[in-house]
Amino acid sequence: MTLPQNVSVAPAFKLSAPFRPLPKRGLICDPHEIFSGETITDAVETLAAKGMDNRAFRGEVVKLLSAVRKEAVEKIAATFTGKPFESRQMTRSYTWLTDCLVGSAYLIATKYLHPLQTPTEGERLALFAVGGYGRGEMAPQSDVDLLFLTPYKITPWAESVIESMLYILWDLRLKVGHASRTVKDCLRLGREDQTIRTSLLENRFLDGFPPLNEELNQRLQDELFTGTEQEFIEAKLAEREARHLKQGARYVVEPNVKEGKGGLRDLQSLFWIAKYVYHVQEVSELVDKDALRRDELEMFLRAQKFLWAVRGHLHLITGRPVEVLSFDVQVEVAERMGYRDKGGRRAVEHFMQDYFRQATSVGDLTRILLTRLEAIHAKSAPLLERIFRRRPRVKSEYTVIHNRLAIANDTTFLNDKVNLLRIFEEGLRTGLLIHPDAMRLVTRNLQLIDEDVRKNKEARRIFLDLLLKHGNPERALRRMNELGVLAAFIPEFEPIVAMMQFNMYHSYTVDEHTIQVVANLDRIERDELTNELPLSSDILRSGINRRVLMVALLLHDIGKGRDIDHSILGAQITRRVAPKLGLPKSECETVEWLVRHHLLMSDMAQKRDIADPRTVRDFAKAVSTVDRLNLLTVLTVCDIRGVGPDTWNNWKAVLLRALYRQTRLVLENGLEAITRENRGTEAKKMLRTELSNWAPKDLKLETGRHYDPYWQGLHTTAHKVFASLLHGINDDEIRIDLHPDEDRDATRVCFALADHPGIFSRLAGALALVGANVVDARTFTSKDGYATAAFWVQDSDGRPYESSRLPRLRKMIDRTLAGEVVPGEAIKSRDAIKKRERAFKVPTTITFDNEGSEIYTIIEVDTRDRAGLLFDLTRTLANVNVYIASAVIATYGEQAVDSFYVKDMFGLKFYSTNKQRTLEKRLLAAIEKGAERARS
Repeated sequence: MTLPQNVSVAPAFKLSAPFRPLPKRGLICDPHEIFSGETITDAVETLAAKGMDNRAFRGEVVKLLSAVRKEAVEKIAATFTGKPFESRQMTRSYTWLTDCLVGSAYLIATKYLHPLQTPTEGERLALFAVGGYGRGEMAPQSDVDLLFLTPYKITPWAESVIESMLYILWDLRLKVGHASRTVKDCLRLGREDQTIRTSLLENRFLDGFPPLNEELNQRLQDELFTGTEQEFIEAKLAEREARHLKQGARYVVEPNVKEGKGGLRDLQSLFWIAKYVYHVQEVSELVDKDALRRDELEMFLRAQKFLWAVRGHLHLITGRPVEVLSFDVQVEVAERMGYRDKGGRRAVEHFMQDYFRQATSVGDLTRILLTRLEAIHAKSAPLLERIFRRRPRVKSEYTVIHNRLAIANDTTFLNDKVNLLRIFEEGLRTGLLIHPDAMRLVTRNLQLIDEDVRKNKEARRIFLDLLLKHGNPERALRRMNELGVLAAFIPEFEPIVAMMQFNMYHSYTVDEHTIQVVANLDRIERDELTNELPLSSDILRSGINRRVLMVALLLHDIGKGRDIDHSILGAQITRRVAPKLGLPKSECETVEWLVRHHLLMSDMAQKRDIADPRTVRDFAKAVSTVDRLNLLTVLTVCDIRGVGPDTWNNWKAVLLRALYRQTRLVLENGLEAITRENRGTEAKKMLRTELSNWAPKDLKLETGRHYDPYWQGLHTTAHKVFASLLHGINDDEIRIDLHPDEDRDATRVCFALADHPGIFSRLAGALALVGANVVDARTFTSKDGYATAAFWVQDSDGRPYESSRLPRLRKMIDRTLAGEVVPGEAIKSRDAIKKRERAFKVPTTITFDNEGSEIYTIIEVDTRDRAGLLFDLTRTLANVNVYIASAVIATYGEQAVDSFYVKDMFGLKFYSTNKQRTLEKRLLAAIEKGAERARS
């Protein structure tokens, strides 16, 4: 909390005065355990009596203070570790210790190094703490910001004192920021720079000439602060907006505790504005000013206590002024603050849920205080603007204040409990933002949203209309969620509010992800994504049950965070919730099915070979109708796009469109609409058209040399490439074609070479060596003994390789395949897992599926992703004579799911349980060996 200007945390350092012990109030441990003024004074006087020169004396003093500081910071840190939420005492203790060290340096510089018995009027000096140090809020790694104030231009004596002080503090390893100014300088710079003005607002007199302190603060108030309140508010809000734009949304999963949305800087900005406008020294005084209510003050203090505790532990763990809660540090902070695994969720997830809820509280407080200030400082619009501006007409229960929707009469409003929902409908209907006073009223009366309201037909209508009728459902849902209305109306939603999913795949909390998913549907419906999402746009235009789809989007992740599979639990919850929203039985059943199977299409497209007819047939059987296929397709697209800003790409789009197109064909024309024979015949016909200039003999050779899987597994474009590569090839040749496949956001690498065991592994190793991430792969053997393999790869940023990089890529592949580079050794350096990713726990599971393909066993390996994983897995399979026909690679942040379509050396599936166990054992050993490399 900001300290009064006339009270110093350490009023112990008066010019030529001995050190004095400080009061114990507010510190995390006994002040004598941190710093004993009498002991230091005696030690310094003993050193001074030895008559050594200034340089030697300063050196001895630094040794003394360094030992004291080291012991003190260890004591504060240890005590804070044992009292992990006592953040106010922690920040005061670090401030108090800093005061002691700064005061010691000032005393030594003025009394021993540069004594001045009769200073002139110009040889006066005052020392101030500013910034966080001035507020009395210091974390373990905070900077020490000082202001040296002189009445006129700095004198040689003052310059010597300041220089000696700074050398002492620097030698103590304090991170000191300083400025030497006159009062006139402070006023001039404060007018020009809002950052300097803010630091001056928080100045705290430490030591020196008291009249300078009085003059500075009187003139700041009279000549700088008074009359510029609106200017200061606007500047702080502009800073806040720019900071949020840089740091990202409040719900990003690696937030900046200091600068992020809902972080400490937002709380500090609130208090700066309040202090500037209301002239308060403590936030508690805002209650008397009617700027905050008592419960809102408690909300402020809770958020401040929590966020400062997080920042303190973050600094102690890293030993640096780190402000970002990265994944690896989140685990340690959660442990230090006493969080434990429970309810099927990790301790870190419980901790981060609390963090995001506190961040939301900070947003609420910002809105409340700024509205109060707006009412005080708002200027009337110009006359012409007021005459011609079109004000929306609101219903009689409401009024408009500062262009925001407000409640006309609180008592009348609360007499009808449904009004707690109706106000959001009025907000969307008029396009007005809701006034914070109205939000206050809603939040304070959430208990009125009881079972009677949930069963009320009008309440149900209003809620569904918010989603479907008025446009911009994202705005309504986000505001309802932040105010607690959404969880009150649908209590089953409450557990996922601010719930973090501790992985690298999801960029948002579960509730924010849900709102993003709804927003995606709204954007598609408004034709904003027609070019990017043509299939989903066409489906919506063709007619779809919007109510079913919207409710399914709202509830699809409602089962997360428990021990049970969230899709299964979500379906069970949906069975209770959907009828309460007024949906008829048939729609409830469809919504439940969509929630239960909301990952089905994504999994089929990304984890299975959709070129295999069995994949499409199985998916068609599961979906059963075109209506469900349409609903599930749009839900899947919105869901993937809502995971994070960079999750959706052309590769996923191509896979989903292909699966949709083929599945619809089966649903409309029967299961036999897709067969290997039909596909092969059509593919050969298309290739003949593409190669119409070839000699008939060569064309016959090419169309007759491949088995059926080749024709069904590749597009005609790839068939044409392989035809050219194979044309006239010799047994000792390796032919390669590299081409950016923009439609799939990947680079296609085609190989043609004589077939031999382990070829897939060698090719995967060559690609891993150049840092290429394989996202899909197919390999086929021709009837005349050649291997044709197609890999789609991306660079480390998840993009296709630029044309300028292809020659180097090709050269490295050539060297590896020629045996000049051994992949197993060279890949080690690429395998290391980054520090921030090591906190993730990704269990390994290996499954064998003999039903998902007609002719192959599907081995699915779900484990932690790393650079050399695909090479390790394919090499292991090759070493036991497993033939790999294709590999489907899916990555979800730190998790990789690699599916291999395989046969044994006789061309048969792996039905034997013993053979499966042997393969599983070898694959697990390869994964563990690679994991050891990654950890080392």
